[in-house]
Amino acid sequence: MEETMRTETDEIRDNLKYLTLLSRDYPSQAAAASEIISTQALLKLPKGTEHFMSDLHGENEAFVHILNSASGVIREKVDQVLGEAVPEHTRAELATLIYYPNEKLPQLKARCADEEVLDQWYTETLLRLIDICRLVSSKHTREHVRKCLPASCGYILDELLHAHFEDHDKDLYYGQIVGSIIENGRADRFIVRLCELIKHLAVDKLHIVGDLFDRGPRPDIILDLLMRHHNVDIQWGNHDVVWMGAAAGSPICICTVLKTTLAYHNHGMIEDCYGINLRHLQRMAEQYYGEDDLSIWMPHTDAARGPYTKGMLHRCAVMHKAISILMFKLECQVIDRNPDFQMQGRDYLRRIDWEKHTVKIGEKEYPLRDASFPTVDPADPAALNADEQLVLRKLVSSFRQSEKLQQHVEFLYAKGSVYHIENGNLLYHGAVPMTSRGAFAMERFEGHRYSGRALMDYCDARARRGYYAPEGSAARQSGQDFLWYLWCGKLSPLFGRSAMTTFERLYVEDSSTHTEVKDPYYTWYNDEAVCRRILAEFGLPGSSHIVNGHVPVREKNGESPIKGGGRLVVIDGGFCRAYHEKTGIAGYTLVYSSRTMSLRTHQPFESAEKAVKENLDIISQKNILETENHRILVEDTDEGEVLRERVHDLKQLVTAYQLGWITETRCEDHVW
Repeated sequence: MEETMRTETDEIRDNLKYLTLLSRDYPSQAAAASEIISTQALLKLPKGTEHFMSDLHGENEAFVHILNSASGVIREKVDQVLGEAVPEHTRAELATLIYYPNEKLPQLKARCADEEVLDQWYTETLLRLIDICRLVSSKHTREHVRKCLPASCGYILDELLHAHFEDHDKDLYYGQIVGSIIENGRADRFIVRLCELIKHLAVDKLHIVGDLFDRGPRPDIILDLLMRHHNVDIQWGNHDVVWMGAAAGSPICICTVLKTTLAYHNHGMIEDCYGINLRHLQRMAEQYYGEDDLSIWMPHTDAARGPYTKGMLHRCAVMHKAISILMFKLECQVIDRNPDFQMQGRDYLRRIDWEKHTVKIGEKEYPLRDASFPTVDPADPAALNADEQLVLRKLVSSFRQSEKLQQHVEFLYAKGSVYHIENGNLLYHGAVPMTSRGAFAMERFEGHRYSGRALMDYCDARARRGYYAPEGSAARQSGQDFLWYLWCGKLSPLFGRSAMTTFERLYVEDSSTHTEVKDPYYTWYNDEAVCRRILAEFGLPGSSHIVNGHVPVREKNGESPIKGGGRLVVIDGGFCRAYHEKTGIAGYTLVYSSRTMSLRTHQPFESAEKAVKENLDIISQKNILETENHRILVEDTDEGEVLRERVHDLKQLVTAYQLGWITETRCEDHVW
């Protein structure tokens, strides 16, 4: 016992500087003991619900609906509280009110014929929302719930949620408070606040497994909402890193972003939401390509987002061609600077026979679908002419000066990474590159070799150089080039294919050249032993799960999103409208509660307007992946490990007070 005490005392003495700093927050034994008690109680609460989403691709309305509904979790709570005694239509209506309180509330109020009917509806709705809110708050400490309450009405909501009725009548007590809320004209505000609080408390953590940008109309709305979310992490996708490079001022990433945006007629978002000036690009495009046959450059369009005039399509197509040729020139330069990328042979402007109008791909020559290259010098195809140089300077300046884009990308760096591990789950967007034999593929960068987790760590570190290394430094350019490599490199863990065949798809009719061979990972991840080996590479036991995005699951062809004997789940089922025809669905999400891990399969979402008017939810199917033998508590999670360390430190602080090594500060607030 003496030896044990001596060891503990020695540890406290070693940590005395840290404990002295800790005493500033807990200036007495009483304060430290109080925190120990509350923390130990927190460890026995159920773990919070985690919500996983992937491949949002700018589809803001579907994202907002799934975020608001928590992939069906909110509706499950509504049904649980109200029960089948309440009609289905009423439950659907209340769920829609929770999803969209500001939009749905006026519609529901308008149905009330007079003040008496409205007051009755207010009373019934407020009481139902209070009961649902009490249910979702049951996983949280009262202190946590209080922190989530709005300042304007927090005290009253706290009373409604935590009142006890052993000594007084519940209906009378609630009736008095609710009646006073209605009488004082505060019912609308309280309904909205309760709806927002329910959504906040229903999901403890949101995980976004990559690809927020491109194709869909408003990635900026998605990022604005994520920045306001109470607890979120992001695993970068290849569509994200190229935008991160563009914001950093990388010319090749800027051209790539604009090429994709123009290909989907989404440049309005670039101009209106991010304030990027495309006037110089349009002028140059019209000057050189305005009279060309632009058939192959016409953008993909969505009838639901039209109509499109002939002039609109022409302006988009001519800029699409101009930025693509500029991009192909810059690709040659990046490939030259980075032999480690092993992309030699993809500098296609140098592989064109300008007299025969053919291009050499591999060992074969193919006729070009478009042979007009007025800005390309056959003697030096990668050289930019004066007009292109001006356009590029203006674009770099515009991307760098976009305040909103810089805010969004800084958020992606702060909350994002190549992979993330939490509560026994390994999250990444693309792949862990592998060989055909199932080993982790080895890559060589900057004189060192990397594979598996080390490769992912290297990619993360070098991606950060592209934004944070000093302006004008070699490290910054190296990082920006690497952000482009992560977008399309053959062993990029965010891309996972042999090549990005953009040039071939545009210029070559033969579809055999369009093939993008998937990394062997996408065959091996069906093997449970391989999935367990991946988990072990990241320090996780074989009972853990991999959550993967990036590759749409063709459910209509019978493909399952569950791989490797249940060790891996793919949650990109096709959020993007462009994928719906291929997949037959509109996305997967994952919900991990204290009792189950469940995959949610979603059907296409029509519109927020229709959802509000007709109480239309996304039709979803729930598939339980695993049911826990016992309810998972906070003490079983990564957060629990941190909290136990805090308890250990606080106990040492109490002992230090008792030994007189740290002097207590008198403060009545901390005296029991």
